[in-house]
Amino acid sequence: MPPPADIVKVAIEWPGANAQLIEMDQKRPLSSIIREVCDGWSLSGSEQFALRYADGPQLYITEQSRGDIKNGTILRLAISPARAARQLLERIQSHGIDARLEALKELAKLSADPTFATEFINMEGIGTLARLVESGTHFGEMLAFTLTAFLELMDHGIVSWDLISISFIKQIAGYVNQPMVDVSILQRSLAILESMVLNSHSLYHRVAQEITVGQLIGHLQVSNQEIQTYAIALINALFLKAPEDRRQEMASTLAQKHLRSIILNHVIRGNRPIKAEMAHQLYVLQVLTFNLLEERMMTKMDPNDQTQRDIIFELRRIAFDGENDPTGTEKRKAMYTKDYKMLGFTNHVNPAMDFTQTPPGMLALDNMLYLAKVHQDTYIRIVLENSSREDKHECPFGRCAIELTRMLCEILQVGELPNEGCNDYHPMFFTHDRAWEEFFCVCIQLLNKTWKEMRATAEDFNKVMQVVREQITRALAMKPSSLDQLKNKLRGLNYSEILRLRQSERMSQDDFQSPPIIELRERIQPEILELIKQQRLNRLCEGSCFRKLGNRRRQEKFWFCRLSLNHKVLHYGDLDESPQGEVPFELLSDKIPVSDIKSVVTGKDCPHMKEKSALKQNKEVLELAFSVLYDPDETLNFVAPNKYEYCIWTDGLCALLGREMGSDLTRSDLDTLISMEMKLRLLDLENITIPEAPPPVPKEPSSYNFTYNYS
Repeated sequence: MPPPADIVKVAIEWPGANAQLIEMDQKRPLSSIIREVCDGWSLSGSEQFALRYADGPQLYITEQSRGDIKNGTILRLAISPARAARQLLERIQSHGIDARLEALKELAKLSADPTFATEFINMEGIGTLARLVESGTHFGEMLAFTLTAFLELMDHGIVSWDLISISFIKQIAGYVNQPMVDVSILQRSLAILESMVLNSHSLYHRVAQEITVGQLIGHLQVSNQEIQTYAIALINALFLKAPEDRRQEMASTLAQKHLRSIILNHVIRGNRPIKAEMAHQLYVLQVLTFNLLEERMMTKMDPNDQTQRDIIFELRRIAFDGENDPTGTEKRKAMYTKDYKMLGFTNHVNPAMDFTQTPPGMLALDNMLYLAKVHQDTYIRIVLENSSREDKHECPFGRCAIELTRMLCEILQVGELPNEGCNDYHPMFFTHDRAWEEFFCVCIQLLNKTWKEMRATAEDFNKVMQVVREQITRALAMKPSSLDQLKNKLRGLNYSEILRLRQSERMSQDDFQSPPIIELRERIQPEILELIKQQRLNRLCEGSCFRKLGNRRRQEKFWFCRLSLNHKVLHYGDLDESPQGEVPFELLSDKIPVSDIKSVVTGKDCPHMKEKSALKQNKEVLELAFSVLYDPDETLNFVAPNKYEYCIWTDGLCALLGREMGSDLTRSDLDTLISMEMKLRLLDLENITIPEAPPPVPKEPSSYNFTYNYS
């Protein structure tokens, strides 16, 4: 029969005696159990004793913590916390150096125990330790144990750091500023100063007056990673607690002292692997450095501020060389509006309005100006390359730069406080003095490249940004050691690779190669295909707008096509402008009976792509072209606005004619929905209690109402 839950079997030790094996009743008062144990060894004055763990930190056991005792635990009878505190307090003030050293050594160990710490602090023990430090008479090992005990006691949060005297701060700061000091003393001094700064606003100012950044940076150039870690931790604490107006000044000082390059060469690229605590401090420094951007990120542009508007003029001048500006005000205004449109701003008349949303505020304009001035050739190439296109595939530089800045702020959590326990620092951000701006320059080129790979139009803007976010986050997860390595990682993460990775990850979510899963997939596939077919037909019923091509292949106007609700007629007709929403059937003057449709052809098989002039069309147009062939020998020619609409319409028309839907979009939808349905069904199986003789129950087909975000 198992023992009651309130009974735990433990062994209790006492020096020079055999251990007692007892069954501890957790309902009995601890004092009663201690009295019984003392009686077993004929010890009087049981109130002067307590129980401690024999292993590990050897903490005292209290009524509050006794519930943690497990069967088989080894305990030790020891003098009570109050008695131990009184004895140690007397011994550390004795005249004998050896006795004092042993007492401080024991105190450093016991101070981690909250029960003992409370008793020692109540006896004014912290004040005694502080006076020992202030006296300047302790050195070497004795001082190291004193500082260790002081720090452990203060870390319990029983007393306020504000009680610390200025003379104590000066003494501790002196150990940090000394060129030659014992490593253990330096380590504990740095830790004490960090705790002062983090736990007291008033002490921050006092510590900041005593500690020079130059001295702290000097401690980063040693080979001891523990010292380096505590030095960076103190720099972070000073950075974190500095007033807003002092942070930029401190950042400038750190830059002048070459903090970044010292960390890169002596810490990140040092001979020793980075430990977890060092990685955390590097992450904190990275976050605090990026948080200096928060002010600009949250600053709206003032459209009436001429200085700010001059920055936009400079962007225009660099891109288009404004030396030959027209003299007339109206001509200049018209030309500027055209240039701002070519620069990709949303507001062509007053692009300053594009920077009134926060985030990213003025930070986006700062990034654009940096690119234009530092990487001028790249900037001009991106702008002119897109401004000269007439196929609606131009990448709007201004809009992209603003949205990209917002995205990078989200990815790097600009403006957020560091997370406890997070070690996610990126070595490459320590390789350049303008790491943020250079990171932006790399990413804007990636965005432009991905835009072209996706053959995107303005309607695909959000889809492109989603892909770019995935490219950046995947590359950052690889922890590139430099910006050049980041570029190499991003080159390998082109749009095709992102699609492949997505597909691979979907397939790896389940073991698709096991026979039961393959069988389940085959059973599910027909009903999922039917769902996709219905979704495609529903989209055709909603209709889409297409651009109409003239004889010279220039977009002249629009036309709209949609399927009747009974799926029997295709309605279409010309429009003067792109519609906002659904177009009523009454406005579509032409129609084709579905029964007259003979086939659907795509790409180079389309009649409007076979003409001689059409052969000169770019590859994007060719891949978006499809035609409906219907009796008697007539065609309805389409060029889809993007790849998504192309897949929707070609799949939908194939479904309408009873043919197989074979686009990449259908395959992707099929894999996604089958995976979802399989998980749901497997989850249902896990929650079913099977009866002794289960009757056959037909599985009802699942139904989804989904919208696929094609990218």
